Order: sequence, then C-alpha cells, then structure tokens
Amino acid sequence: MPDDAAPDGTGRGDAVPRRRRPWAGPLESAALLTVLRVPAGAAASTRGVLPWAPLVGLVLGGLAAGAGEAGAALVSPLTGAVLAVALTAALTRGLHLDGLADTADGLGPLRGRERALEVMRQGDVGPFGVLTLVLTLLLQVAAGAALLGTDGGWVAVATAVVVARLAMTRCGLRGVPTAQGSSLGRAVAGTVSAPWLAGALVVAAAVIAGVAALVAGPGAVWRLLVAAAAGLLAAELLRARASARLGGVNGDVMGAMGEAAATVVLLVAAALAQPVG
Repeated sequence: MPDDAAPDGTGRGDAVPRRRRPWAGPLESAALLTVLRVPAGAAASTRGVLPWAPLVGLVLGGLAAGAGEAGAALVSPLTGAVLAVALTAALTRGLHLDGLADTADGLGPLRGRERALEVMRQGDVGPFGVLTLVLTLLLQVAAGAALLGTDGGWVAVATAVVVARLAMTRCGLRGVPTAQGSSLGRAVAGTVSAPWLAGALVVAAAVIAGVAALVAGPGAVWRLLVAAAAGLLAAELLRARASARLGGVNGDVMGAMGEAAATVVLLVAAALAQPVG
C-alpha cells in the first residue's frame, strides 16, 4: 500500500475538507484498497480506510472464493487457487503484494533504520522482496488448492481475505507508532477505536462461524477460527518487528501484514483440514 496513495488517486489524502456523509467511510476504504473508481467528492478523506477495511475484505473474499470454487469445479483445485489469488491481486492493484516486497527489502538485510526506509521508498524490488513475494504466492496457491479440494474449502479462502483486512485495521488504533516520512501512516493514525476493532472482530468471527457451520459442518468452525487467530498473530508479530526496525508502520508494512495474515490463515486451515494419519 503506497504511502502517497489517496482515495481519489491524486495523492492528496485529506487535503480537500468536505462534510462527511454516512457512506463516506466505506467508499474511502474501497477507493484506496480496491480498483473501484470513486469520485473525489465522495471519498476525499482517508479517515474511513482502515475502519471499513474488513467490509471491503468481505466483498473481496466473496469474489475470490467464488472464482476459486468455480475454477476448482470446472478445471481443478489448483486452477481455482490460482484464480482466487490472481483475482484478489487484480482487484487490489497488487498494492499489498507490493507492500510485502518492499517490507521484505527493508527488513531483510542488516541495515539501519534510515537506510531501510529509503530502500522501501524506492520503486524497484530487491532480491529479498522477489524471494518473499514468490514464496508467499506459492504458499497461498498451494494451501488454497488443498482447501478447494475439500468440502467448503472456499470459506477458508474468503476468511483469509477478511482476516488480512482485519490485520490492517489494527494499525489504525490510537498509540500505534508511524514510521518517519509515512504520509499514509499519519493520515490513518488513530482512525480506529478499540471498541470498533473489537466489534469488527466479533462480527467477522460470527460470519465466518455461521457460514462454515452451514456449508461444512461444526468441525469446520473451530478450524477456521484457529486459522484466523493464527493469521492475526502472524500479522502482529510482523508489525512488532517492523516497528522495532522502522520506528513504526507505514503503508508498505500494512500491506505486508495483510499478506502475512492471509497466507498463515490458508496454511493453518489447510493443515487442519487434512485427515490425521
């Protein structure tokens, strides 16, 4: 997620003060986190980007799961997994994957904070970024293929996308430090309250549990909730590491947290879905 991005694509962020409308938050989040084109007047702020990210994730997750299930039914589970990952990347302009690669380049080699931030701001991708990106996509596709080969596996695919956005929402809590020079980090800092995040977690858990129980039985519920918790923990560990090295989070770290969370959700869900012995 680039630091100079804004909902209207101009990089202005909150530069256009307007009276907020009730639907502004979801539009702001969709404008920055997806390819959806939203008029500048409808989403001229970044205040709603992180609070409404889980809702965006729910829509993206449904689309990715649908593509994955269709590909698995028509061709093979592997094809479905590739389609799900590709569609998610396309619908998000690859922003989070770009953030993952930049974060890997910044955190990978042994270098100081200023140099790490400078590397992350550069447009090219280094060897650590390429390696991390390739391995992450391979893991997502492999785990997705294993899941789409099981009954209700598409629910896990959707869950991974939602959990990724929940992980990013956490960065908007008050008190989360922002890396030096991060315009996006400053814009979204403190935009998420603890009760809002707690409510989003409860709603997401209820939706995941309800759908899983309906399509795959009670046994799938605990597996997905465990996988979701593991994904959030992985994102939190990455955030802590990035904060220690960079002094806080920025747009790249938020994107990397989302990809880390999604990957771990898929891996844990796939492992738990396999029969023992």
